[in-house]
Amino acid sequence: MDRDEQQFHHKRKEIFKSLVRLAFNNQLKEKINNIPPYFAKNKTELALIKDEILTALGLDPGKRFDTELARAVDAALNLKEIKEPLITINRRICKECEEASCPVRCLHHPAEGLMIEDNRCIACGKCLSLCPRGAISDKIQFIPLVKYLQNESPVYAHVAPAIVGQFGPGVSIGRLRSALKSIGFTDLVEVALFADILTLREADEYNKLVRTEDDFLITSCCCPVWINLLTRHYPELSQQLTKTVSPMIASGRLLKAIFPEAITVFIGPCLAKKGEAKVPELKGAIDYVMTFDELNQVFTALNINLSQYQEDNKEQSSFGGRIYGKTGGVSEAVRITVERINPRRELDFKAVQADGVRECKELLDNLRDNKTSANFIEGMGCEGGCVGGPRTNITVDEGTRHLINYSMEATVQNPIDNMNITHILKYFSSIDQLKSQKIDQLSFDRILLWEYERD
Repeated sequence: MDRDEQQFHHKRKEIFKSLVRLAFNNQLKEKINNIPPYFAKNKTELALIKDEILTALGLDPGKRFDTELARAVDAALNLKEIKEPLITINRRICKECEEASCPVRCLHHPAEGLMIEDNRCIACGKCLSLCPRGAISDKIQFIPLVKYLQNESPVYAHVAPAIVGQFGPGVSIGRLRSALKSIGFTDLVEVALFADILTLREADEYNKLVRTEDDFLITSCCCPVWINLLTRHYPELSQQLTKTVSPMIASGRLLKAIFPEAITVFIGPCLAKKGEAKVPELKGAIDYVMTFDELNQVFTALNINLSQYQEDNKEQSSFGGRIYGKTGGVSEAVRITVERINPRRELDFKAVQADGVRECKELLDNLRDNKTSANFIEGMGCEGGCVGGPRTNITVDEGTRHLINYSMEATVQNPIDNMNITHILKYFSSIDQLKSQKIDQLSFDRILLWEYERD
């Protein structure tokens, strides 16, 4: 990233933080028109800055509100959902480049054209970092959420396992819960708990379906990039794809089954999650998606010192659910659960993993061509897994270290021993006494399953 690009990304963040401060001070509509002249170097850049403001409000750049930003505030605050496309291109920046030499293959590929605007995009987010001018960005969904945080609506933060360590040394999940409550969230929910639940479902499915050396199961795990790549480019393998939804979707569905009026907000390292929440079959589970980077900017804008918040800890997840945030985590969680479900199983659990889009493609090519002997297939679109997502605050190595340490701290190792799952089962099934070993009672299809097209 060169100096000009660094300065532009810094400016983009400062624009968003300005919007956050104004929104929490109830001055957004009154003072938003002061922002463009503050950040623009000249008249030419004024329109560009306005487009950036629109994207930070969750709106489309360059289409409306080109002169009067106060109207955009009304539109943003009245948004019931963020409209697609979620990845936007600031064409005013593109005009400054020679399109023929654009380094972003998915934008201007000589043979395939503009790939991010059709069904070939797998939402990996690579285009954002590859654009040398920063013309590509994702809509930020926080400003439309502020009204719920301020009127005491039930708003739940669903945090990805990779969140540990993302906000500085000593900032635990308990401190994050306290900080989120201080800005209006009702509570923090660990998505790792729902990774535990889905581990039981996938382990049961594996145990039933993988019976011979020729059988295999492809995990849906937590990665929409992996699912998009597989279903759009390798449809012939879809028959072997597990039917489970991601832990994010399961967490939103289950919470809304308990609290129908709840607003659900997923917080993670991933851009593709913004798209996953909009998939027709999954829509409604998660209302808004934020990234670690965006949440960090919110904390900074509101002068929140996370280290000063008290611990508010709740043991929600096991080692198996927490380790989902790194490459191989899903395989490990399913393996130890399969061993508990069927300790006398004769066929070995043979897992293979890939991380990064290139390696995922190679793995799927090998699987299609019968060049792998593995029977449990796991893919993660980002190198290192979720800890290597495009919107993290720390390096992959740091994220991996923090995640492993947090996973090892879990009181329970195996998802099957997580008593929180038993409580959830009791709620939905109204069973007075339920043994957690009865995995078959986890088949709450409306919450846990997503039927893919398997033509």
